[in-house]
Amino acid sequence: MVVAAADLADEIGFSELTMGRLAERVGVRAPSLYKHIASQDDLHRRIAALAFDEAADAIGTAIQGRAGRDALAAAAGALRDFVLAHPGRYAATLGLTPTGPDDPIMLASRRGIGPFEAVLRGYDIDPQEMTHALRAVRSVFHGFANLQASGGFQWSADLGESFEYLIDLVDRGLRATTVTDSTPASDPVDHHR
Repeated sequence: MVVAAADLADEIGFSELTMGRLAERVGVRAPSLYKHIASQDDLHRRIAALAFDEAADAIGTAIQGRAGRDALAAAAGALRDFVLAHPGRYAATLGLTPTGPDDPIMLASRRGIGPFEAVLRGYDIDPQEMTHALRAVRSVFHGFANLQASGGFQWSADLGESFEYLIDLVDRGLRATTVTDSTPASDPVDHHR
């Protein structure tokens, strides 16, 4: 039932998904759905958990055996591909508030971010900055994918080239924040002149 709902959300848009439309899709009367799904909110949360799991699988598979920029590009590309192929599922993951640490949404979202954590560990990010790095990377690639999925890029420049430019930009930024040693950097200004 959840996969059918997710497929329908991908086709018509997540905001258009209703229990009535799902019932019509699967060939039952709407009250019959409530034997399997408690409410519209329950359906929303189940689609989101499914999407987090599917995205985590796709991104995790893409980064296998890769490191550095190659892993970053693979993760970003897999996320972009997922958003473009499954816009309804992906939209379900946005704006949910977990009800607690054991909420399936919390667990699935942690799994969903896991591949990006693995990528960032390859950059040797300071552990105190990992949350900030994860938020930055997610924001950048989420934004690009959502803009592309919604037709937000109207310029004639090639989207693939723009995406590669973005990956290079993020890679340079991550390498610039990498912890190399505990010795403070020397001041490049010569005060003795």
